[in-house]
Amino acid sequence: MAGLSERIRALVRDDIAALAPYDPSFTPCAINLSANENTYGMPDAVREALASALAQAPTNRYPDPMAGDLRDQIAQWHGVPRGSVCVGNGGDELLFNFFLAFGGPGRRLLDCPPTFTVYDIYSRMVGTEVLRCWRDRETFGLDMGALLPMAARADMVIVTSPNNPTGNVIAPADAARICEACPGMVMIDEAYVEFADGDSSCEPLLQDHDNLVILHTYSKAFCLAGVRVGYVLAAPDVIDVLAAVRQPYSVDVLAQESARVVTAMRDEFLPTIARIRDERERLARGLAAIDGVRVWPSQGNFLLVRMSQAGIVRARLRDERSILVRDFSAAPGLQDCLRVTVGTPEENDELLDAIAELCKEAS
Repeated sequence: MAGLSERIRALVRDDIAALAPYDPSFTPCAINLSANENTYGMPDAVREALASALAQAPTNRYPDPMAGDLRDQIAQWHGVPRGSVCVGNGGDELLFNFFLAFGGPGRRLLDCPPTFTVYDIYSRMVGTEVLRCWRDRETFGLDMGALLPMAARADMVIVTSPNNPTGNVIAPADAARICEACPGMVMIDEAYVEFADGDSSCEPLLQDHDNLVILHTYSKAFCLAGVRVGYVLAAPDVIDVLAAVRQPYSVDVLAQESARVVTAMRDEFLPTIARIRDERERLARGLAAIDGVRVWPSQGNFLLVRMSQAGIVRARLRDERSILVRDFSAAPGLQDCLRVTVGTPEENDELLDAIAELCKEAS
């Protein structure tokens, strides 16, 4: 951490002092395509039901500590027993609890970068060694030939599917091979799976692989990024461990009520998800048609694009057009890359026009 006082540097753990805070580089803007949110917002019918539920929420009482009613809904949705569900304060809390429970000094995480950088941050916070199996430089696909022997030496493996920021999915058959190779725990982070093809989820593997954990969130497809609710599916004895390390009352009354409404009305989101998938393909075609821009296929609600001087393009989009995208150009393996969230048709059109103009000027 930059700027630590000498007093604090002497008191804090050495490995924590070396950490850099997670920084999404948010700036207020007219069009925010930087955080992989659902920019369409909540469907009207869900918003009305949500307002009614929240108005009646008993905020003078502590929430159900294990979110029992919500767990029952999620269990019915996914066809698993309640004991296979743990709810958390967004996917981030569940990720941290996963590291807290199964990581620590003397243990190893196998990470597959470029991917979500929080895995690396949480590893360091709990003193877990990180092994890295880098994705293919051209396709960002997993190198299963290198990955499986490394998984055999790891206590934890995390694979994001669709991967953030590259958009790849892992084939369930490959996820099964990882579960079989790893003597410890395997997490498939499916935060964006609602935007992927229908056969992309690794959930069916839970029945035969008791070291598998599937992470889900309401933040992306279901418009609850500002509320913070996520959940994991796993074998009951795994859930018991995650429940033991979770923070007390971490999912508040309003968050539980919000997630219950959204779960009950989840089909209301299907038209928007379909539109985002359609817009993803249209946006990808439009970006690929611009000279000097490369676009990778994606199964998420975002696209990874490469162009010359990506950092400058990002700054000019922000400063001149009030369009915010995420700059990954300083990340290893992602030189000159931006990640753009798929927005509404109007937002996507403005982005395409702006990038085309900036790239034309640069040439």
